[in-house]
Amino acid sequence: MSAIEKRIHDAAIRIFAEKRIDEINVSELAQTAGVARGTIYKKLESIDSLFEDVASQLAAEMNDRVGRSAAPDLAPEQRLANGIRFYIRRAHEEPHWGNFLVRYSASSASLQKLWDGPPVRDVLDGLSQQRYSFRPEQLVSVIGLLAGSVLFAITLVLEGHKTWRDAGSDTAELVLRALGVSPDEARAFATAPLPVLPSID
Repeated sequence: MSAIEKRIHDAAIRIFAEKRIDEINVSELAQTAGVARGTIYKKLESIDSLFEDVASQLAAEMNDRVGRSAAPDLAPEQRLANGIRFYIRRAHEEPHWGNFLVRYSASSASLQKLWDGPPVRDVLDGLSQQRYSFRPEQLVSVIGLLAGSVLFAITLVLEGHKTWRDAGSDTAELVLRALGVSPDEARAFATAPLPVLPSID
């Protein structure tokens, strides 16, 4: 992605986080991105296509970063707990990113891919290693529980009801307990030091 495309994408996330797609126009996007309207027209098919591009890129980028943060031999419970806290911390650090996620995750097929990568792998690995206790046919419901918990925790942080640390550790702990991890182990996984989240490639 070129520097100009990144500026357009970053501006789009900020605007989409606050407005509906049909409320956004090229002039506002150009002004927020700090580029000429003509540049937007050259780089963009439509506002709808921009939304899909931004949502797909956001999902792929965060999945990649979370996936690269974990050592291959890290316990699946720890990987899952870390991933939960990474999402919640990033929403604190980049509120427009968190608002975009909360606003569109339930309705955007592109954003739903956020839950297709490391979260599913960590849940399946934990199940295959008998670290979790749920029936395989419950996987979709487990991912729904995970996604809903993370998005609500992000909302609590964005609205100032909880710090990202408290919301992150509480959410990770409760999700692990729901999956069958013992209370003491769940708390330990949920409060372990977070590794570095790799930068965007």
